[in-house]
Formats: sequence, C-alpha cells, structure tokens
Amino acid sequence: MPWPRHVVYSILFLPSLATIVSAQTNSVESQPATQEQHGGCTEAPAPDAPPSMCVPALAKNENDAGVEAIAKPTAKIDLVVPQGSTLRIALDQRTRISHPGDAVHGKVVETVYAFDQPVIPEGSIATGHVIKVDSVPGVRRTMAYANGDFSPFHKYAVSFDTVTLPDGRQLLVATTVSAGTAQVVHLVSPSAQKQKSASQRATDAGKGKIHEAQDQIHQSWEQVTAPGKMDRLKRYLLAQSPYRHQYIEPGTRFNADLDSALSFGEIQRTSDDFTALASALPPNTTLKARLLGEVSSATATRGTRVEAVLTEPLYSPAHQLILPVNSRIVGQVVQAKAAHKFHHNGELRLIFERIEIPAEAERAASETAPPKVVAQNTAATESRPELTRRGNVRMTGNIEGVDVDRRDHMVLDDEGGARTTDSKTRYLSTGVAILLAAAASHTDSEHGSVDNAGDPGVRTAAGGSGFRLVGALISLGAKSQPVSIALGVYGASSSVYTNFLSRGHEVVFPKDTPLEIGFGSPHAAASRAKP
Repeated sequence: MPWPRHVVYSILFLPSLATIVSAQTNSVESQPATQEQHGGCTEAPAPDAPPSMCVPALAKNENDAGVEAIAKPTAKIDLVVPQGSTLRIALDQRTRISHPGDAVHGKVVETVYAFDQPVIPEGSIATGHVIKVDSVPGVRRTMAYANGDFSPFHKYAVSFDTVTLPDGRQLLVATTVSAGTAQVVHLVSPSAQKQKSASQRATDAGKGKIHEAQDQIHQSWEQVTAPGKMDRLKRYLLAQSPYRHQYIEPGTRFNADLDSALSFGEIQRTSDDFTALASALPPNTTLKARLLGEVSSATATRGTRVEAVLTEPLYSPAHQLILPVNSRIVGQVVQAKAAHKFHHNGELRLIFERIEIPAEAERAASETAPPKVVAQNTAATESRPELTRRGNVRMTGNIEGVDVDRRDHMVLDDEGGARTTDSKTRYLSTGVAILLAAAASHTDSEHGSVDNAGDPGVRTAAGGSGFRLVGALISLGAKSQPVSIALGVYGASSSVYTNFLSRGHEVVFPKDTPLEIGFGSPHAAASRAKP
C-alpha cells in the first residue's frame, strides 16, 4: 500500500524542513536590524515584500555626498600682484646724486595686497640704485647762474630691484619709479573730519585743547633738543651757498610701478566667502585707492573719465569680503578751472560713481555658487538696485583724503574739491624786498659822515634779495650804491612778478596718487555739479 511509503518519506524529510523554516525565520528577523544599522528601512517589511522596497544605505550616503559637494564647491584664486601695481617706498638713508649706480635704500610704507591677502607687508626693505642723472639744460643753467646758484638741480631717476620681506624672503622686482616727493602731506576734507562718533567728539571737546597745547610744546621742545641740530644748520647753510652737492633726503617717497606681475601662490574659497561680494557698501565707508592716470586742472574738462583702483580690501561688519583689491573705481571730473595770469590758481573737483569688481572675483564667485543660486542670479540682481548685471556697485563717492607734495599748497573743501592756495608770507616777502630796494637808495650818514655807498647792512640785504648769497657778497664788496640799488630792484621786481603777476598754480593729481574716497550720501554741491 502506498501510505506506508508516504509516512516513511515524511519522517525522513521532517528535520530538513525544520532547518529551512528556521533559516527563513532568522533571515526575516535579522533583516530590519541590518537595514537599521545602515540607515535603511525603519521597520521590517511584510514577509511577501520584495527586497527592493528598502533602499540600500550605501546609495543614500553617496547621494548625500553629492549634494554636499554641489552645495559648497571651491574655486582656486591666484594670489597675483598684477603688472602696474605700485609699491610706495620711502628712503631711510641719505643718498647723494652724483652718477648712475649710487645705491638707494628704503622701506615699503603701505602694505600690498593680492586679492584679499597681504603679500608685501608695510616695513619691507626695498633696495635699488640711481639709473640716470640728467645734465642741466643751458637755459636753466644760465638762469641759475644769474641767481647765484652754481649747482642747479639735476633731474635723476632711480629703480628698485629687490624687496626683502620681514621673514627674510627676497623678491626680485623690476620697477619704473616716478619722481620722488620730499615732503608728503596727507590732506583731509573738513567733512571727513566731522564724521566722528558722538563719544569721540565729546572726548575731543574735553581734551582737544589740552592735547593741542601739549603737542605744540612737545614739537617746539623737540625742535630745540632733537639730535642733529648742527647737521640741520649745516644743510641750511649749504642750501644758501652757490655751490653744493645734491642729495635725496631721508623720507623722500617714491611710487615704484611693477614692470611684471608677482605671484604668491594660490588660495581656495567657497561660496560662503563670497556671500557679501559686491554688496551695498556700509554707511560712511572710506576706500583706499590710487589713481590710474594723472588728472590736472590745466587739461581736464567737465565729464573727463577718472579711474582708480582699490589698494586695500573692504570687509563687511561681519568680516565678509565686499571688495577685493584691484576693484576699479570709475568717476568723472565735474568741475575744472585752469590757472590764469595774475596768480589765479586752478581748481578741480571729482566724483566717483561706480565700482567694478575684478574678473577673477566674478569667476570665483560663479564657480562656487550653487546651481539654484546661479539659476536665480538674474532675479537677485534685479532685486538689488545697487548692483548692475556685471556685478558692479553704483554709489556716489568724493575725495576725503589725498597725499600730496607740501610745496603744492593744496587744500580740500567740504565736497572733496581741490584747489591751490598761496602762502600768506608772499605779502611780507614782497614788502620786505621793496623796502630793501628803497633803503638801498639812501646814503649812510652816521656820526656826521656820509657814505655814498649806503649802509653796509642794507647793501648786503638788498643784494641778497636779488641773487642770494652771491648778490649779498657782491653788493657788500662793491661798495657802490647803483649796484646795490640794481640788485635790490631786481629782487623786488622778481618777488612782485612771482607772487602777483605770474600764472597761478594748477591742481595736479599725478598718476598713482593715494586717495581716500568716501562713499555715502552725495554732497549737495557735487549733486548740483553732476551733469
């Protein structure tokens, strides 16, 4: 009968069936734990559910990594000081101008940046040499001889070829150097001086007069007790002598333009670093810049384009980069008045209207921007009126500070306009010269005797007013009243022409002139002058 056979088969396969059931049960029980361990399903699937109901944890992790990589990409930025950038260098040693090859030694007085990083710190040592000493033209030499100057000024040129950083590294540079400025003064507009906080003004009101008096006393005492009094006296006497050596004095400043770019490696930036790039400037922002070309009241006209570049990066109050260095500041001349005869001086007024960030910064910001930000870039630009589609900032800026030569006698007004002034001593000096010429015509009648040559002291002073030391010696030694009168009249005539009849002084901002540009509410006068 068949049933005994089925019973036997059942008995033989029972252990195998139990093993299979136990294995399936263990597999189902262990599956949720495995998925939970790898971040998969949070609860066990139904017994008849296919394995694809749970996403493998590895696939989810790869997706998260991709999202993270897209959210914060990085961009490489080359730290390059471009060709044409300026090193501002002040000599710290006296240098004689005699022939090409004489060594010059100075220090960098303004930190040089690449993008937003300082690469040549203030105080770095700059060394070079004199490359040219020009001969004096015949006409100028003749005029100098006529005024008792037998060692007229020679034009010269220097070049700096090595910069030593504070850490000892040396940079080999090639530079084109402008003429040196012996006495640099920093002018500040009255409006910039008024932009102090209330606490500062209160403090200054209480201590200003005391500090001013203390400073005057301190400066006067220093002039008396400072070392080198004999050296300063010697230099003064040599400057009055008809023959003297020519020197470049310590403190003379030069602008050295780089003939080729300098590379300082590279840095990496993410989108977080460009959050505030080209955003609206904080209120009462002052930018440090330099002019890209000369601007003169003699040649400029209303509407003449003016450009400057940023020399120091600008950050937001949260220390986020707004403007990297070499951002271009574009403006125009709104008023230019050339100098005229009868000593009418020139005037010049500039305004700055927009800032263009460098292409390198725009490229880096685009590379690090997430896809959604890139897609919405146009809408974001339209919602921010201070930005143009090219990433430029539109503002109104005026000159609030400038470094100029003291001999230019320049001043700034409340709206940032520049004009030249005349020394008040011109009236005194011209009056004295006229009085000496008149006194030289009188005879000396002391002690009952008459000296037709006049008083020796008056003769000497009259000759000196015309031809300095040489004229004084000639007038004293000649003992001739006509000679003294002629020298005195020449000195008086020269003073009257120079101080009152000649052409006035132009306002000139040379190339690479350091500027402080204030951006904020436009000044009323500047707005009215704007075309």
